[in-house]
Amino acid sequence: MINIIYNLLLWLILPLLVPYHAYRSLSRGRRTAFLERFGRIPAEELDLIGDGGVVFVHAVSVGETNAALPLLKGIRQRFPGKKIVISNVTETGRSVAQKSKAADLCIYFPFDFPFAVRSVLESIRPEVVVIMETEIWPNFIGVAREMGIPVLLANGRISDRSFGRYLRLSWFFRPVLQRLSALCMQTPVDAERIAAIGAPAAAVHVGGNLKYDIPVVKATPEQVAEIKAKYQVPTDSFVFTAASTHEGEEAQVLSAYRDLLARDAQSFLILAPRHPERAPGVAELIKKEGFPFQSRSALDGSRALPAGGILLLDTVGELAGLYRASDLVFVGGSLVPTGGHNPLEPAACQVPVLFGPHMQNFREIAALFVKHCGAEVQPTDLAGLKAELLRLSADASLREDLGRRGAGILLESAGATGRHLDVMASLLGQGGKRG
Repeated sequence: MINIIYNLLLWLILPLLVPYHAYRSLSRGRRTAFLERFGRIPAEELDLIGDGGVVFVHAVSVGETNAALPLLKGIRQRFPGKKIVISNVTETGRSVAQKSKAADLCIYFPFDFPFAVRSVLESIRPEVVVIMETEIWPNFIGVAREMGIPVLLANGRISDRSFGRYLRLSWFFRPVLQRLSALCMQTPVDAERIAAIGAPAAAVHVGGNLKYDIPVVKATPEQVAEIKAKYQVPTDSFVFTAASTHEGEEAQVLSAYRDLLARDAQSFLILAPRHPERAPGVAELIKKEGFPFQSRSALDGSRALPAGGILLLDTVGELAGLYRASDLVFVGGSLVPTGGHNPLEPAACQVPVLFGPHMQNFREIAALFVKHCGAEVQPTDLAGLKAELLRLSADASLREDLGRRGAGILLESAGATGRHLDVMASLLGQGGKRG
C-alpha cells in the first residue's frame, strides 16, 4: 500500500517536476538530459562499458562524488576487470565525476519512476549498486532487488537534525531499508540510528568515512608557482581562499579580507561560491565593496592579477588545485546555518583550515580538527574569523604546524575504503551480469 501511494504521488507531481527541472537546467545554462532522467541511455555511451561486469555508483552531487573517488580508485585496484558507471543528480556533481576520469561512464540518475529505473538497470545490468551516503530512493532500490542486483549503502550517515524525522517516518523507510543488501555507516552512532529506523541489524556495518581516504600531498614550491601562473595569482602574495561560501558569507569574508589588507596590502583572496551560478551576484557584491577582481572564466593568461585583488572562481572542479597554492583556507557553509562543508580536502594539501560554528553535517570531522588543531580553527563569528585570519597570516610557522596537524587527521583515520571493499566483495557475484 505504501508503495502504491508513493508512486501515485510521483505521477501527481510529474506535471510540476518536468517544468521545474527544465527551468533549473536552462536558467543555469545546463542541458535538461530528460532522456537519461527517464531511463534512456544512448547506445554509444553504453558501448563504453561493453559486456563485462559493472559496478554502478550513485553520488548525488559534488560532496558525495568527491567522497566516492577513493572508493572508485579502490574498485579499480581490487576488481580490475570491472567497469564503473557513476550517476549524479546535479550538473556540478556530474562535472566533477567527468573531470576525475574515475568512471567508464557518467550518467544522470533517473527519476524514481519504476519504468525509468528498470530501463537504466536493464541497460547497464550492474553486478552491484553502490549508493553514496543516505540517498534512499524506494523504486530504485526496489527494482534492483527484484532484478537480483545487490545494493550497498556506502558512507552512510544520519545527522542529528534528520534522525528524528527519519524515526517519525520509519513506517515509510523501514520497508525500503529492508531491501538493501548491506549498509556501511560512518560511525557506530550512525549504525545504531539506521538500525533504529528499520535497517536489518545483520546487514549494518561500521565502515568509517571515505572522506578520510584521500591522499595527503603537499605541493612543491615549483608546483605552487605553476598553479599561481595558471590562475594569474600574484607570485609573492599571502593567498587566502574562501571556499564553498553561501549567501550571507561573502560579505563577511570581504570584511575580513579588508582588515587583512589594512595590515598586508600584498595579500590576495580566492573566493569560491559553493554554487557557481551565484557568481554574478557575488561579483556585484565585490564591485560594490570596491575590490579589484577577475572571474576565473575571464582569465586571459596574460599577467598576474594585482595584489589586493580577488579571483572569483565561477567554474567547477578547480578548487582542489587552488587549495595547493593557498596559505590559508576558510571552508564556508559554516558562518551561516547551512551545515558546513568538508575541511579535509584542503587539509590533504597540508594547508591550515578555518571553519565557522555551523558544522552539523560534518560534526565528527569538525570535532577532530578542534581536538588536534585547537578550538581556534573554529571561530564562532566574524570577529573570531578576523582575529584568526590576522594571527595566522602573520605566523608562517604556525600555519605550517596546523597544516601538518590537519593532514595527520586523515592519516590517522584512513581505512574506510578497504572496509567498504570487503563488504562489496561479499556482494559481488550475487547480481546478474550484463548481456
